[in-house]
Amino acid sequence: MRVYVPRDFSACALGADEVARAIEREARRRGITLELVRNGSRGLYWLEPLVEVESNGERVAYGPVSEEEVESLFDRNFLEGKEHPSRQGNPEEIPYLRRQKRLVFRRIGKNDPLALDEYRKQGGLAGLTRALTLSSQQIVEEVTKSGLRGRGGAGFPTGIKWKTTLQAVDDQKYIVCNADEGDSGTFSDRMVIEGDPFLLIEGMIIAGLAVGATEGYVYLRSEYPLARRIFEEALERARAGGILGKDILGSGKSFFLNLYVGAGAYVCGEETSLLESLEGKRGMIRPRPPLPAVHGLWQKPTVVNNVITLASVPVILAEGAEAYAQLGVGRSKGTLPVQLSGNLRRPGLVEVPFGITLEDLLFEYGGGTASGRPLKAIQIGGPLGPYLPASLFHVTLDYEELAKVRGIVGHGGIVAFDDTVNLGEMARYAMEFCAEESCGKCTPCRIGSTRGMELMDKILSGKKAPGSIQLLVDLCDVMINASLCGLGGMTPFPVLSGLRHFPEDFGYAKEEVEPLLQKV
Repeated sequence: MRVYVPRDFSACALGADEVARAIEREARRRGITLELVRNGSRGLYWLEPLVEVESNGERVAYGPVSEEEVESLFDRNFLEGKEHPSRQGNPEEIPYLRRQKRLVFRRIGKNDPLALDEYRKQGGLAGLTRALTLSSQQIVEEVTKSGLRGRGGAGFPTGIKWKTTLQAVDDQKYIVCNADEGDSGTFSDRMVIEGDPFLLIEGMIIAGLAVGATEGYVYLRSEYPLARRIFEEALERARAGGILGKDILGSGKSFFLNLYVGAGAYVCGEETSLLESLEGKRGMIRPRPPLPAVHGLWQKPTVVNNVITLASVPVILAEGAEAYAQLGVGRSKGTLPVQLSGNLRRPGLVEVPFGITLEDLLFEYGGGTASGRPLKAIQIGGPLGPYLPASLFHVTLDYEELAKVRGIVGHGGIVAFDDTVNLGEMARYAMEFCAEESCGKCTPCRIGSTRGMELMDKILSGKKAPGSIQLLVDLCDVMINASLCGLGGMTPFPVLSGLRHFPEDFGYAKEEVEPLLQKV
């Protein structure tokens, strides 16, 4: 008899550890022998803790389960899948999950994430096995044909980045995984590391084979202690299993992987600041060019990709570039793990092909607002992403289509707000956030965010002087066009989108601000 209780960080925050201990206690009290498996979360956070029972080869889910409900589960014979108020049936048939197209997340939630044998049984290492039969050029061509773009925010074609590093001539090259997932409302990177760490390891090895790199680093944010423990154990098991080291799967090829934990700086989510931090320096922006693909870690050619990008690679190699490219729309190929949070009835992770509308994500999956009030706006792309009003929810999840309405895909995080929110106050927070997190290297970001925060305080308090809104727009224009990196360059996005769509929250009429926004 096998019972699954997630050890995912968010599930644990909702009581999963307490539920797991209560199940073990109650089983002992009743003299029942069972195997308790701590799996990853399937991403249905509105149902967490989601307890699953494997009985007669089938799985039945119950959720959300509280510690106090465990006794009643046993009373109603949940170990045989019997009825209970929290019974959800076959987890794969829950509509929220059934409608998705899971590639990266296909295994997460099904087994112990550190069980290497289970990883193999469920298709793990198939991509690496194929990659070992191909040349570096062939691997890069496969990734290029797939249309995979960086899932960390910029959306840059992965194949082009890899080709640049492959063509660079040097005695040492590196693969760096950016796991410094600092954007608000994002958790997909953490879920992969906690729920399927061997997938990330496999993707990084394939990247190393593709560009001729023999060493890699995962730069993990310090706020993820559970992810750190799981990944450290996964690295040990991968080395012991012959996946990492001098002889990958008996191929004679080498790849060494290390974990590095950051110190909590948001700016280190930017790739050049991350590289500075990896080298033991203060995390500050490097001017570009040169690009990291040519002069990166210790001035060596370096591929820097985020977790979801690298975790998509084994799927592409295992199933072929054509199959992957058939998903999505236009130049936005494959699937994206969208993270739904904020004021929604059903928050969680949804992996779907590009092309779905924002409306479907928010209502078909998210279920509308948890408060029951109208949905006023969403912020997409992290704390510095723009606010999009309900009138734009018809727009599809697509890099180019979102760009047309001044939106961004970012890391795929969507935070929802009902009609009680004041978006002027929210936009002011973006300036405060930038002032706090700026590395200080460039004046537009360092000084602009502080002056912007002061100016917005006057505007929102009703003490605005004549020309205040013109001054704010001009300041935003300078920050966008003169900042060294996206931290300063994106800080104006919430401000400008708030003014464009919700001027009343700043104390202005639409006709006052519209002419001023034409140039930015």
